[in-house]
Amino acid sequence: MDRHVQAFLNKLSVVSVAVATFTLLLLFLRTPQTCLPSAAAGGGGGGHRFPRSSCDSARREFLPLDKKNRRLWSSRAFRGQVLSYRRFFDSIRDLGLLRNHSKVLCVSAGAGHEVAALSESGVADVTGVELIDSPPLVSRADPHNLPFFDGVFDLAFSGHLDEALFPSRFAAEMERTVRVGGACVVVVEECGDAEVEEIVGLFRKSRFLGAVNVTLIGLKMTRIIMRVKAAS
Repeated sequence: MDRHVQAFLNKLSVVSVAVATFTLLLLFLRTPQTCLPSAAAGGGGGGHRFPRSSCDSARREFLPLDKKNRRLWSSRAFRGQVLSYRRFFDSIRDLGLLRNHSKVLCVSAGAGHEVAALSESGVADVTGVELIDSPPLVSRADPHNLPFFDGVFDLAFSGHLDEALFPSRFAAEMERTVRVGGACVVVVEECGDAEVEEIVGLFRKSRFLGAVNVTLIGLKMTRIIMRVKAAS
């Protein structure tokens, strides 16, 4: 009985080896369809197949940075957010805190929507910073260690204080770079009086001017304004 089983297993092994060898030969001898040049590909049409292997390749257009930026800045989404920021900064103008000759710093400026909005509204000197730059609107800098002298800006703005790794340091750097009498303006997710008081407490060298709920880039937010005081 054992001899019959052993003989069967031997035959099965031989068959398996033969099938595996035949399969490998087919794989080596068969040219992948997707690796054929376009002229030899079946159909002769100019259409593109969805790539089925790493053999398939398609030319990708290389866009210079300035062309990429122009495409981004002209998109409907970008323009919509810039328009929303322009309306927001108009309300800051109405309070007398922003003028065309103001020097403005936008901290954690992302792709530069607020920078573009201020520039388009007539503010001549606008600086945007972010951990990842987006030239020419936004330069690279750490919001917790801003590369500017004390008191060089008239107004500092940020829409991302509530995302800061170290909020107290973030706020202190905003204050440091704004002149005495200038303003720090932040917007955070819509919040109540207790949260506003906590945020104002981060700005230890400023006087609270007011907080109001606003809609910015389609989100319900709270705008908080502080005026930088003279050192006591």
